[in-house]
Amino acid sequence: MLARLEPSSSLLLVVDVQEKLAAAMPKDALERLVHNARILLAAAAELGVRVVATEQYPKGLGHTVAAVREKLPTPPLEKLDFSALDDPRVALAIQTPSRPRAVVVVGLEAHVCVFQSARDLAARGYATYVVDDAVASRREENRQAGLALAARAGAVRTVTEAVVFDWLRRAEGPTFKHLSKLIK
Repeated sequence: MLARLEPSSSLLLVVDVQEKLAAAMPKDALERLVHNARILLAAAAELGVRVVATEQYPKGLGHTVAAVREKLPTPPLEKLDFSALDDPRVALAIQTPSRPRAVVVVGLEAHVCVFQSARDLAARGYATYVVDDAVASRREENRQAGLALAARAGAVRTVTEAVVFDWLRRAEGPTFKHLSKLIK
């Protein structure tokens, strides 16, 4: 049974949405990822969902793309490991100040850092959700393979709207109105 995503016990993990990686993505896939990551970041900000972001070797791959970086509540954590959980600072940031029940994962690339991070999150007992329409790879078959591998490792495949409306719970109030406008 899938438990409801509750804002108070969720964390949004933004994995390596960096300039040089982004430049290698198909244009439409990158636009979709950035658009949906921004929706999830806006929802997280309004609903009190914690956010952790990473950057894989930023000296070589650049920093988080501006459209995503401007929505982040804290600077991304630098890492060299493909799995975000292999970096002790990232693993600690995910657990601090309190361990989330669920981690929602977006980013690049689906078959490398997203998959490996999702696999390790699931193995450590987090309810792990990989957002299909907010991940990308240079090739679509690699994105699909990464999503299938993450699911096989125990992650739940989902989409941006499913996450946002699960967090929202009800179709009322100013937060619902604002976030539903972003999704349209």
